[in-house]
Amino acid sequence: MNWETIFKEIKEKHDFKEMDAFLEEAYRTKEIYPARENIYNAFKYTPFDQVKVVILGQDPYHGPEQSHGLAFSVKNGTKLPPSLRNIYKELAEDIGCERHTGELTGWAEEGVLLLNTVLTVEKGLANSHRGIGWETFTNEVIQALSDHREHIVFILWGKPAQSKIPLIDTAKHHIIKSVHPSPLSAFRGFFGSRPYSQTNDYLMAHGLDPIDWCKEVIMNENADR
Repeated sequence: MNWETIFKEIKEKHDFKEMDAFLEEAYRTKEIYPARENIYNAFKYTPFDQVKVVILGQDPYHGPEQSHGLAFSVKNGTKLPPSLRNIYKELAEDIGCERHTGELTGWAEEGVLLLNTVLTVEKGLANSHRGIGWETFTNEVIQALSDHREHIVFILWGKPAQSKIPLIDTAKHHIIKSVHPSPLSAFRGFFGSRPYSQTNDYLMAHGLDPIDWCKEVIMNENADR
């Protein structure tokens, strides 16, 4: 089983013609993030059979030079957004990890699927591509992981992410949840939640290698981002 097979099954089950047409027009006439070739980067860097952890985001960052197809991640050299700054603060408190870039490609290569539930956004307009079809697609991705894999840790920050719990077979997988790392909510239960050590404890208890949360990998600056 691989992403290509999963995507084929999803597209046989659902008609995405309207979404495809919407995106074709949007990319032609507006500034849309991430760059078109980077929409599916989460799947590119974390193959289906190597997913150990899923961290769910909402939609991509809507500022220039931020989004590159991985939830919560920003391109190397970009100022850390507030939520990512809090993610790193908890990482340092939890396992003593100090990271030097906002790019999370290293996590993706470790088996962390950094999945936004909506994969595109218009510049400056948060949530602008909600309801065009991405939620149907990513719900099916979550369902496929739940059905065909076992012992995945789903890290669900905030109510929108936690609304996906019914898609996950909790007899086979593990859910870690807290409030969102946004500055608006982080002090209400994100700080001190220790998601990184909890994840590794679960993985090791099931005979799997832990995630190296300190791993930093920078995409080739000359490659498509």
